[in-house]
Amino acid sequence: MDIALLLKATLMGIVEGLTEFLPISSTGHLILTGSLLGFDDDKSKVFDIAIQTGAIFAVVIVYWQKIRATLIALPSQKQAQRFALNVLIGFLPAAVVGLLIYKTIKTYLFNAPVVAGAFIVGAFIILWVEKRARLAPRIQEVDDMSPLDAFKVGLVQCLGMIPGTSRSGATIIGGMLLGLSRKAATEFSFFLAIPTLIGAGAYSLYKERALLSWADLPLFAVGLVVSFISAWLCIRWLLRYIASHSFVGFAYYRIVFGVVVLATAWSGMVVWAD
Repeated sequence: MDIALLLKATLMGIVEGLTEFLPISSTGHLILTGSLLGFDDDKSKVFDIAIQTGAIFAVVIVYWQKIRATLIALPSQKQAQRFALNVLIGFLPAAVVGLLIYKTIKTYLFNAPVVAGAFIVGAFIILWVEKRARLAPRIQEVDDMSPLDAFKVGLVQCLGMIPGTSRSGATIIGGMLLGLSRKAATEFSFFLAIPTLIGAGAYSLYKERALLSWADLPLFAVGLVVSFISAWLCIRWLLRYIASHSFVGFAYYRIVFGVVVLATAWSGMVVWAD
């Protein structure tokens, strides 16, 4: 395997892990990084989705006690059953919408104006929601959520399919808008990511299996491992950060990055299209 290619996989894994769970859109960052590295062919697009699984393993490790306790208690405890049901309910809208229209989204929305617009509009939504966050949230912990709460967050997660929006941003900020505390919205976003991103990765690998061979295994392995490590560090940092900070800083970052998207597109440096 080409060492230069493995280095590119390492950098892409770092970007995926650091951006997947922050409200800043991993897709936008992967497109920009991949284009600058010359890692933007059809196989690399499958790679971008597949290495999300590494980031998901980081969620499983960080929340292993919660996940393990839920699985053990699932046959007998109503709280565990409700939590598992909420994750399933929250996942279903994205699964249905993704199967129905994701190809259309890729065809018509993967372009610079849409990506930049989603970054900037999302920034102003974050600023607006953070102003409202001074009101006492209705739900403090994920275990307090009802199935209807989970369904509403699941519907909001569908907005994350628009490139530049951010799945994490949609679920966290949407959850806060629906009355969840910052901590509850962030944690539920993490748990929703487990079935959502594993499903997306498996579906992408199956659909594009003709592009892949066993020779690609080292490339994907490096991306998975690096995305796992960087995502684990990012999740642990984010949980400490939200204890005493808002998401306002991410909003300003999104505005700057939206301008970067337009600048790189207009200069021809990056092709923001499928």
